[in-house]
Amino acid sequence: MARILKKEQNTFYLEGFSELVPVTLTPNISKEQLLAFPAFKIWKSTLQENLVLQDQQENHTFRGAPFSLKSITIQSVDWFGPTRIGFVKLVAKITNEEGKELPGIAFLRGGSVAILMILRPKDSRSERLVVMTEQPRIPAGSLCFREIPAGMLDDAKTFKGAAASEIEEETGFRLPSSELIDLTWLALKHSQIPEKNLQNAMYPSPGGSDEYIPIFLWEKELDRQEIEDLRGKLTGKRMKGEMITLRVCDYEDLWREGARDAKTLAAWALYEGLNRAGIIQEEIVNRRKARRPSF
Repeated sequence: MARILKKEQNTFYLEGFSELVPVTLTPNISKEQLLAFPAFKIWKSTLQENLVLQDQQENHTFRGAPFSLKSITIQSVDWFGPTRIGFVKLVAKITNEEGKELPGIAFLRGGSVAILMILRPKDSRSERLVVMTEQPRIPAGSLCFREIPAGMLDDAKTFKGAAASEIEEETGFRLPSSELIDLTWLALKHSQIPEKNLQNAMYPSPGGSDEYIPIFLWEKELDRQEIEDLRGKLTGKRMKGEMITLRVCDYEDLWREGARDAKTLAAWALYEGLNRAGIIQEEIVNRRKARRPSF
């Protein structure tokens, strides 16, 4: 009897789907904490809207046998300190009337931001150098993983705040949002993808994680010596265990030096594609026009 009561206390019902969905919790998280977790809120609302599309779109793949969410089981929760949830691992049971089931294991961590930082020496403006970071990435089993700078989004889901501070800590550069060009947004602006409620971002591992990464471009002209001084510079907050070394890579070598990192390859591909289409240049021209005073 005690076990049954405990299970009932750790279960609540989620509204907003075609039927009430039972959610089973782990002992270290409450209903209120889960529902307030930004990553869970985004995942839930995105799934809700896309399940509805099965009936709304005549050519939807699953229109004849639509799927519905039956249950959610929270398997584990990791906290960043006493008040902030870091990661949630869950299993969502999603089936249709034919008895088919979709893979539903999800690792929720929310969004991050990545920056393609291109530096041009003032004495050779056609030359392009890219700032990269090298740091331990234990999930990959690496002690010196090389990638472009990135930072986790905070609850506001914008570059300002946590992500900007984290990237400034990593690189030493303050990046005003007005100087950033959103490469993923520009690429997706005229996309024909029907699921418009997905984030304007790159999903590095959509088969297992909700993580999404909008990729921005920041270009800056610097004295060559300033660029040289970045090579091998140690950054990051040692009190947090961050041991980051800055590396400077020739842009022409970026596809090779960043081949193990999805966001680095995505940044390179977006930059190349948007440049070939003339879209980055068009964006720069439009921004300059917008800044001109009107008389």
